[in-house]
Amino acid sequence: MRGEPPIRIAMWSGPRNISTAMMRSFENRADCAVTDEPFYAAYLARTGVDHPLREAVLDSQPTDPVAVARTLIGAAPGGAALWYQKHMAQHILPGDPLDWTADLRNAFLIRDPRAVVASFAKARGRPAPFELGFERQAEIFDHVRAATGETPPVMDAADILGAPARALPALCRALAIPFDPAMLAWPAGRRESDGVWAPVWYKAVEASTGFAAPSPPPATLPPALAEIAESCRPAYDRLAAHRLSV
Repeated sequence: MRGEPPIRIAMWSGPRNISTAMMRSFENRADCAVTDEPFYAAYLARTGVDHPLREAVLDSQPTDPVAVARTLIGAAPGGAALWYQKHMAQHILPGDPLDWTADLRNAFLIRDPRAVVASFAKARGRPAPFELGFERQAEIFDHVRAATGETPPVMDAADILGAPARALPALCRALAIPFDPAMLAWPAGRRESDGVWAPVWYKAVEASTGFAAPSPPPATLPPALAEIAESCRPAYDRLAAHRLSV
């Protein structure tokens, strides 16, 4: 009903997951607005990490995480009834407040570390483990669970890609929102809601019209990358133990 606060959904992911495809899925609903990685500029400003289009990102968003959080619990863009917020867990630094998450329905999107590391290395070179967000994702999961007394939904990218027509309704049930079949496909192309970094990172999603078929994680990785993937595995396994059955 008009005048009611929006249902705000925080989807916590890491890089080289299907997070942008999930954003497309939700944005294709008529009732949903989306926000793309609102803490990205704050992350770059405070860590000094050198990403492509760094200055453009810094100019496009506030760099104060408290100010960003304040906007995320306000009115939804365009007055939408549903507000999907795509978050990278690593953008939340240790010590950043998380009390604002109580005003959202939180969910977690995970992917096998071997697949994440292989994809990241292909796009950007060897990652530092903190850049992949697994530990921060587990810490945010723990915070939400402790604060609410409930286990938030966890979705594995492989499950979504393998059976989107089952996985997305399961996620919607867990979030207590109705499923919309429009979430299963979307028009190709760029969106005004995409971050200014889209030209670097979103080429595959821009060409897509739905969820791609799943591919297994690489059977082997170079030793240095395999070590990084294994360092991330305990956090992944901890969340995977709670993933929704589809």
